[in-house]
Amino acid sequence: MSQESAELVRVHALIKHFPVEGSDDVVRAVDGVTFEILRGETLGLVGESGCGKSTVGRCLLRLIEPTDGEVLFEGRDVLRLGRGALRELRREMQIIFQDPYASLNPRLTVLQIVSEPLKIHGLGDKGERRERVAELLRRVGLDPDYMKRYPHEFSGGQRQRIGIARALALNPKLIVADEPVSALDVSVQAQVVNLLQDLQEEFGLTYLFISHGLAVVEHISTRVAVMYLGRIVEVASAGELYAQPLHPYTQALLSAIPIPDPQRKRERIILTGDVPTPINPPSGCRFRTRCPAAIEECARIDPELRELTPGHTVACIRVPGWAEAPPAG
Repeated sequence: MSQESAELVRVHALIKHFPVEGSDDVVRAVDGVTFEILRGETLGLVGESGCGKSTVGRCLLRLIEPTDGEVLFEGRDVLRLGRGALRELRREMQIIFQDPYASLNPRLTVLQIVSEPLKIHGLGDKGERRERVAELLRRVGLDPDYMKRYPHEFSGGQRQRIGIARALALNPKLIVADEPVSALDVSVQAQVVNLLQDLQEEFGLTYLFISHGLAVVEHISTRVAVMYLGRIVEVASAGELYAQPLHPYTQALLSAIPIPDPQRKRERIILTGDVPTPINPPSGCRFRTRCPAAIEECARIDPELRELTPGHTVACIRVPGWAEAPPAG
């Protein structure tokens, strides 16, 4: 399979700026993000809260309109589609939200919630939609009899399973999973992650898995992209990124992951200072104000992503070999 045919989504120079009320300033939530998602893979998108990762996911689906950039889904320019064409495309692109309670209408039964996408797209009659909902509930580990109940009658983990069933209703190719387990108890997180992996294998799904839980991302992801203050600073396969992180920010993030062995210790990298405001980010490298390896040149050079080894890209002038490496993409 060629690289082009293996590519399901390509995002290029994506920008989303939010205006600041009463000011000419803007919040640079996403400020020039480029990446691709291959068919059948899980691309993990990680970073601190406020780095723009959830905004990327919503821009990809046009739940919010990007300021600029390009989003291609199987070669189709998502940002140029009219309302009718976009509705058709959304059969192939779905989302699982972070809060499994807020994302479910409390006035609707499970049957109404999960069948709503089918009804919107005119798929099946009432009986067929009911059968489809029963099938989906069974597939996500819930009793089909639950379709008569309301969201408040379920636990957090069960509500998230309902959200997953709704996302699967239209047999999508891509699912944006926006912090899908962060609101759940730790004991339930593993169950939901394992369910997502089983569904991916069964239905050939592709995931953009957005999370700040680095241990979860390592478990589920094929590749991982690391975001900081609206930019992607490193991309690599999950195995390589966790074994050999190159960007100082990635190294600091991974140093915070607990090791489940009291005999082993990891040297913790403590970042000083606060995350700069996205209204007025630092010149040059945006991480330089907190970076333990920063030098004077970091203030004037805005590093682009460059490919140091096949599939491993990084945006940092302090990484050996960066200056000689070719631009990514």
